[in-house]
Amino acid sequence: MKFIVSSSLLSKQLGQINGVINANTVLPILEDFLFEIKDKKLSVTATDLETVMKVQLEVESKVDGRVCIPHKVLSDYLKNIPDQPLTFSIDKNFGIDITSDNGKYKIMGENPDNFPKEPASDDANSFTMPSTAMVSAINKTLFAVSNDDLRPAMTGVFFELSKKHIQFVSTDAHKLVKYIRTDAKATKDDSFIVPRKPLNLLKNSLPDNDDELTISYNSNHLFVTHPNIQLICRLIDARFPDYKVVIPADNPYKLILNKSDFQGALRRVNVFANKSTNQVALTISGSELQMAAQDVDFSFEGNERMSCQFDGSDLQIAFNAKFLIEMLSAVDTSEISIELSTPTRAGIMKPSEQGENEELLMLVMPLMLNN
Repeated sequence: MKFIVSSSLLSKQLGQINGVINANTVLPILEDFLFEIKDKKLSVTATDLETVMKVQLEVESKVDGRVCIPHKVLSDYLKNIPDQPLTFSIDKNFGIDITSDNGKYKIMGENPDNFPKEPASDDANSFTMPSTAMVSAINKTLFAVSNDDLRPAMTGVFFELSKKHIQFVSTDAHKLVKYIRTDAKATKDDSFIVPRKPLNLLKNSLPDNDDELTISYNSNHLFVTHPNIQLICRLIDARFPDYKVVIPADNPYKLILNKSDFQGALRRVNVFANKSTNQVALTISGSELQMAAQDVDFSFEGNERMSCQFDGSDLQIAFNAKFLIEMLSAVDTSEISIELSTPTRAGIMKPSEQGENEELLMLVMPLMLNN
């Protein structure tokens, strides 16, 4: 088996799937890429048994074949070589010779028959959506996913499908994001939970354009197919909490702020906040918002004020500044609106204007005020 491929193209494609491979794998074969050549097309696969990712690229080759190549040595080599054609020659014992313009390298490959088989898409339901819709949905929801493995349902993003739109929900019990895309529709109402790792991989590898993605799913797996990239992952087998009950139906007070000014002020004030709670107290009266944080243990204190538009009675409420900063990063408009009611009820943050084909709602739980 022999093929010729561009070093920079191969390096770029491998970089998209490198993140699938775990540092400490149980099976040595999981540290390899599976290279498969068929009809002058090279497909490279990486897996950690939970997630499978595959990329395709054109190569010069006369024969089809398969081989497993250790990912670390190949990736490290490709990072340190200028763009040039590389010739890979594989013998019957899976020894690999790589020839460049001015060098020759040897790697010992492995038998491709030992590489795990990818899950079959039996009984799968399918729908399509633009790549940019998926990238936006991941960017706007992933930060609110929980790290608590004792609550597995919250460690992924909840996909809620309907014939009108697709809704993405994530929560860690302190903050919640609900994001709707109306340019993606399913053939029937359904739902499933996708883990964090494959979503992170998709976010970094999918193009932010109108390329069409085919999304298929069955009871155990999700299959995402783009013309150049394929991803298969195991779904989280758990029941997502009933998030609708925590979203307040009526928060009568409305606070409108400049997003970048508010985010900058929060970052500065949070430097002086207690590092375990990141508590910042917001005092709103008339058209002025005051932010205050303190860390009693170190006698730190920070205060800032800024102008705002506020429709409601004077109010003091405390939030985790880190959560607010993360939520503000998910908003694309220059102004944001925060709906409030009492110091003990959740606040709702929305962009001042919803984007085309999308609707974003974020909820954050308040903290007890340190009086």
